[in-house]
This record gives sequence, C-alpha cells and structure tokens, in this order.
Amino acid sequence: MRPIFLVGYMGCGKSTIGRTVSRLTGMRFIDLDSYIENRYHATVSEIFASHGEAGFRDIEHRMLHEVAEFEDVIVACGGGTPCFMGNMDYMNGCGTTVFLDTPIDRLHSRLMRGRHKRPLIDGKTDSELLEFIVSALDKRRPHYSKAQMSFSSELLETKSEIENTAREFIHKLSLPLTIQDE
Repeated sequence: MRPIFLVGYMGCGKSTIGRTVSRLTGMRFIDLDSYIENRYHATVSEIFASHGEAGFRDIEHRMLHEVAEFEDVIVACGGGTPCFMGNMDYMNGCGTTVFLDTPIDRLHSRLMRGRHKRPLIDGKTDSELLEFIVSALDKRRPHYSKAQMSFSSELLETKSEIENTAREFIHKLSLPLTIQDE
C-alpha cells in the first residue's frame, strides 16, 4: 500500500492519530521529525541552529523522499513540510495525503498545555500563542488544502476519543484492521 501522509498544523494530532492507526492496522508509523533526528543524531532545533531553516528544509525534503519509498507506512509530517520545495505535490503524487483539520480554539488549547515542548512557541503568552497560530495557519492553509482529503481531528482529548477518531479514520480510508474490537 502506498504511504499515507498526515499533514496539518502542530497540535492537530498527526502523531496521536498516526500511532493509533498504526497499532490498529499494523502499518508502520513514521514521525518525519523523529526520523530526521535519528538519522542526523540531532534534534530539529539543533539542526535549525546549525544549518538554518533552508538547510533543515533541504534535509526534510530528502528524508520525505526516502520515507515515501516505504510500503504500508503512515507518515506524520512536520507542520511546515507541505509548505516547501514542492513537497505537497510530491506527496500527492506518491501516496495519500490527509489534512487533519482542527478548530483554532482546540489547537490553542492543546498548544497551551504543551508549549514547553515546542521551542517555536515556548515562552509565548496565551494571547501571543493564539495570534501566532492564526497567522501561521493563514499562511499554511493553502498548502494543507491541497491534500486529497480532509479529516477532523478535533476529538483527541481522551483515550476513548483517540480510539474512536482513529477507527473513523481507518474506516474513511478503507484500511484493514488487524486488531478487532474487543
């Protein structure tokens, strides 16, 4: 099966849905940022610091092409991945792209809780964070909207919501379940 690429803004649930779908289908889950970090033995922040954004985007582009060669994978792309170097068109050509669409208030709530783990937003006040999200989404939405399908990732706050959302995702994409209902 061709790769499935999850795209969307940080906090939309790409890793959460990807891991759960992986567990339920037996597909391999790849978080593109983690894949890059493992290959380069450095964090994304360190790569940005040493290579600049252009250097990071080049690495990201090459690693995206690498994981796109794999079969039966679900790839959680970085929030900016679809926005550079023709990556969105490439993903559309070699796999299935799914935009995880999440309301701004839900993104804001999730990112307020986890902002200390994300250097890009760490230290922002709640109102600065909201302005940052709105501005970034305005710039990125044209790229995200090129995805072959859109899927709501609003309900991911509890284990039950995550499981139900992942099963809905699996059904929508007609993926085979390897773990049946208990």
